[in-house]
Amino acid sequence: MARSGPQGEMTEYRKIVIKRDLEMGVVMTVFRQKAERLTVQVIMETRQVAWTRTADKTDGVLDLSEIREVRPGRNSKDFERFKDGKDKHNDNTCFTIFYGSQFVLNTLSLGVDSVDEAQKWLTGLELLREETLAAPTPVLIESWLRKQMYSVNQTKKNSLSVKELKALLPLLNYKVPCSRTLKDKLQEVGAKKDRLDFEQFHKFYNLMMFEQNEILDEFKREACSFILGNTDKPDASAVLLHDFQRFLIYDQKEPWANDLNQVRELMTIFIDDTMRKTNDPEFTVSEFLSFLFSKENSIWDEKFSEINNLDMNNPLSHYWISSSHNTYLTGDQLLSESSTEAYVRCLRWGCRCVELDCWESLGEPIIYHGWTRTTKIKFEDVVKAINDHAFVASDFPLILSIEEHCPIEQQRQMARIFKDVFGDKLLAEPVEQLAEQLPSPTQLRGKIILKHKKVNMEGGATTKDFRKGQKQGDLDIWDPVDQRWNRHYCVISDDKLYYAEECEEEDEDPRKYQDLHCSEPWFHGRIQEGRLMAERLIYDYCAETGGQDGTFLVRQSDRYVTDFTLSFWRTGRVQHCRIRSSTEGGHTFFFLTPNLHFSSVYSLIEHYRENPLRCQDFELRLTEAVPKPDPHLQERWFYSNLSRGQAEDYLLRIPRDGAFLIRQREGEPDSFAITFRGDGKVKHCRIQKEGSVYLLGTTTEFESLVELVNYFKKKPLYRKIKLRYPVTPELVERFSANENCSSIYMETYVKPNEIEPSLPQNTVRALYSYQAKRPDELSFTKGALIHNVSKEVDGWWKGDYGGRLQLFFPANYVEEVSNSAQTDAKAQEMENNPLGELCKGIVEISMYNIQNMKNGKYGKPHVLTLQHKEQDSVQFDLAAGSLEELFEWYQVAWDVTQREMREQYQIIQQGEVEKKAEVAMEMSDLVVYCQPRSKEKDRFDNYNYKEVRSFMENKIPGKSRTKEFLRYNRKALSRIYPKNQRVESSNFDPYPLWEVGCHMVALNYQTADKYTQLNSALFSLNGNSGYVLQPEMMRSDGYDPHQEKKKVKYSIRVKVIAARHLPKPGRSIASPFVEVELCGHSEEKFKTIVYRDNGLNPVWKAPADPVEFSVFEPELSFLRFVVNEEDMFSDPNFLAQATFPVKGIRSGYRSVPLKNGYNEKLDLAALLVYINVQQAGRAEEELYSSSSQLRKKQVEHSEPFLYDTHSNLQRAAVPAQHGQLVRESSERHRSKEKKINNSKFYT
Repeated sequence: MARSGPQGEMTEYRKIVIKRDLEMGVVMTVFRQKAERLTVQVIMETRQVAWTRTADKTDGVLDLSEIREVRPGRNSKDFERFKDGKDKHNDNTCFTIFYGSQFVLNTLSLGVDSVDEAQKWLTGLELLREETLAAPTPVLIESWLRKQMYSVNQTKKNSLSVKELKALLPLLNYKVPCSRTLKDKLQEVGAKKDRLDFEQFHKFYNLMMFEQNEILDEFKREACSFILGNTDKPDASAVLLHDFQRFLIYDQKEPWANDLNQVRELMTIFIDDTMRKTNDPEFTVSEFLSFLFSKENSIWDEKFSEINNLDMNNPLSHYWISSSHNTYLTGDQLLSESSTEAYVRCLRWGCRCVELDCWESLGEPIIYHGWTRTTKIKFEDVVKAINDHAFVASDFPLILSIEEHCPIEQQRQMARIFKDVFGDKLLAEPVEQLAEQLPSPTQLRGKIILKHKKVNMEGGATTKDFRKGQKQGDLDIWDPVDQRWNRHYCVISDDKLYYAEECEEEDEDPRKYQDLHCSEPWFHGRIQEGRLMAERLIYDYCAETGGQDGTFLVRQSDRYVTDFTLSFWRTGRVQHCRIRSSTEGGHTFFFLTPNLHFSSVYSLIEHYRENPLRCQDFELRLTEAVPKPDPHLQERWFYSNLSRGQAEDYLLRIPRDGAFLIRQREGEPDSFAITFRGDGKVKHCRIQKEGSVYLLGTTTEFESLVELVNYFKKKPLYRKIKLRYPVTPELVERFSANENCSSIYMETYVKPNEIEPSLPQNTVRALYSYQAKRPDELSFTKGALIHNVSKEVDGWWKGDYGGRLQLFFPANYVEEVSNSAQTDAKAQEMENNPLGELCKGIVEISMYNIQNMKNGKYGKPHVLTLQHKEQDSVQFDLAAGSLEELFEWYQVAWDVTQREMREQYQIIQQGEVEKKAEVAMEMSDLVVYCQPRSKEKDRFDNYNYKEVRSFMENKIPGKSRTKEFLRYNRKALSRIYPKNQRVESSNFDPYPLWEVGCHMVALNYQTADKYTQLNSALFSLNGNSGYVLQPEMMRSDGYDPHQEKKKVKYSIRVKVIAARHLPKPGRSIASPFVEVELCGHSEEKFKTIVYRDNGLNPVWKAPADPVEFSVFEPELSFLRFVVNEEDMFSDPNFLAQATFPVKGIRSGYRSVPLKNGYNEKLDLAALLVYINVQQAGRAEEELYSSSSQLRKKQVEHSEPFLYDTHSNLQRAAVPAQHGQLVRESSERHRSKEKKINNSKFYT
């Protein structure tokens, strides 16, 4: 909708002024077959917009509730007829109202005389539309009655003749009663002189609806939870405040109804006499019936229509995505009209994948259904329409599925239009360069994604400059010590690969804060014998220390994987408290009480060490922590029997600064040493235990060796070196088996001290080139700087160069460099280094051969290996996030080593690739994630997460391939579309495709049928965002949708009671019947009898007992109500429907708001049903089937006794025989199948 600004900023006075002006009306130009000056006004009583020539005759009206959009500007076909210049209205004084309930909307195109007037109408119509949608049911009934009155009497005299009434009743779907009955009703409402004023007409309506008082028999049974008063007349007092509260609590299962004020507020909405809106309101029969049928009593739990942001952080491949097929069509596939408004309609319904069939035309591409007689529309017009409406209904990503039939030149034109129109909305770069899965809807919020063929060639993309860098970005580099990939920011410049320190991904991961507790002395992890061992540890500690209240420890919960247990000492005994965890917005939080949340266990404990923990019985502050007994004994880096020499030998084998171990010093039980590697040398540092603390040096105290190690993992221990690599026996054994381990490391991880030597360490410059003769010698070129030189005997020195540390070289090949020269050399190197101080190391690419590891390596699929030209054992492994990125790095590195590939060759190659693939590089470059795969798309042994596979509905993988197809769908996208034979634009059943994880099940939205209604029901979840997270079970390897379902998870008992305001089928009065259908893994259907000649207020008396449906998969099951009417040939004709996901259905006596075939709401049309959703196998909340059960339950929970509010007396117990009837009924159900009565289901 067009908005002048946020409605919240508009004052109430401003709203009143705007609504008054719209009600007064104004003369406008109405653009229809001809441009006419008519008076346009809003009729507040009927909530309609009317346009008139004269004061006594209305030319036309539209309901505010039917307005779908008010679009500013000359943006409708109506304006195209008046481009001859005769019309003087500017773009900013025109607007169009789009309204209706069919797929193709009606339009009312208007031109006013000023910009301010146009803005007032744009703002006012949106304001009134929103008020109408939010208006309570009694207000809507009153508007509807006035609308009916004015429809037969346009003079708006607020009165109706008996003759007009008789003409009106058939229009209301109600058969005119016999003269005597009609006369009695008119006499009862006080009609005089054969005329009814509006108040009398309203009473007459209540009398008609009172005919449904048979419904009230449901509430006159002994099993009823409340007492029903007088029901002889529509205005008789029937339900008092406390009775209505009990009805809401026990029949409707409304927990909020325990608040009497909320119950009182709800009742006053339906009481039309202000004198009766007291602190103790009472419902008349009419008011109670109105409530039962109202949207306020809907079967659907609106919380399931709210967006769940926690569910929007999974990869796209975990969602069902609302998708349209041949979106441009308004009808069949052969002859119908193509329209940009079809895109608008689908987008505003929440569709997130629309289709563009692009064909060549004179001078510009067009969209239509090729080789048919469907009309053609301009590609650019479609793109502009999509841009204007892409994120009105949902701001989550929109996918454009492009069926390409244009030549390369027009594809270039398409690419330009996409970029010009969409701008920053168009996704042209991956969200994460090194990702291994699709991004989430949240990451792609506000982005438009193109699904289009992509050229697979080298060098297709351009890169941004980074200082002197030829190529830059994130790469994973294999660490042979840690045996893992580490991510580094890398730059190729001047024939070298520069890489920065490892990207510490945990720095950006909020979970890092959640692990702070792991290094705390009070955290004991998972304790064997859990609770008992915790109590023993605390008892023993308190026995030693005196037992201060608040002495505590924390351990992992024995029962709940993500939770913890706080155990503490209080008044001579140990108590336990569960630390719960929950997730919101992608972040996990922890709490002891629901009203106080913490981002980590650490922050929770710190809080309660400073602030008391308040419980009902006590207040307590956590005090002393019970430490783990010698936690270092469980660590692999600790050695209790290792000599100094052995420790040095271990460290020398691990060629990495930051490698470390801690050992017990020989013969000294309270003395330890940390042995670590720094600057290429092995160093030792003594740790002395004094009492309960460990002392490093003279002042640095730690409560444990584990705390010491964790501290120096975060802070430098020596110079800039942190503890990084625990030297475990396994690591020592692995490196002992590889003679070249040292050289492997030295080539792969060059230390920054090669660039930034520490003074006064010696540096020498090579006078001549030298080629190593042995593995322990250095090779270097003339002019090379060799750092960290130590002068050995016999003319051989040791030093660091080219990534190799402390190897020999001949002293007579070099000259010493003074400190000032060293500083100059350092400055020159920093100047030439694109990463500057951030650089961790450099690789001379020219010294390596480059290999593309086609089968991947070390678990990564896209790997380049730099193989040293002289030493086969020296390798440098790089991994990219995708094949495209790998080729980019490969090309740049190859250019460095070969100098053969040039730009001209790329241009020639690009032309050849374009010609072969029939894809313009400009379009290809805009495709990031949705890359279609057409060849071998039914083989699932090899696929990339960026691809998408499309299948015709009858060509999907067979049942034997279901497991493979499911695995594919967990990682990459699939799209299913209708077969070619559906020329009438019919649809296939989407359920079997949803069941196997297909994401984009594309339907013909222009067709109103069962399957688009199921589709609408599914995507009514999650805020109509177009994305619904698939159930977790579907991502399990054990999930098999075709396996016979034997376990009933829920049972649904349904009874159709009555209906109101059913739509009228043509000229005849409806003879309705209702079908209730469970759609899902198994389909069951029930239908009522036909109710003859009454579509206004039919009541179905049979069957007396509810029908029962068994639900096997509640996450993907739907309950569908269809109202048909039987015509004179006994054929069914569709009237209305309502389809709901089972998991959002509420139990009780519920209204079912009805919709038309396109899922647009029908004013006041509703069913009244009794429904009970029970979870099989549970009996936590049984239905209260008698007052005696109610009373017993209340006594158990110390609730007040029930009172008869009509007599203020305590109600007597229900006769025993009724309880027997209930038990017999229960036994009957139990013999059929064990079904426990439990109406609580997702509420």
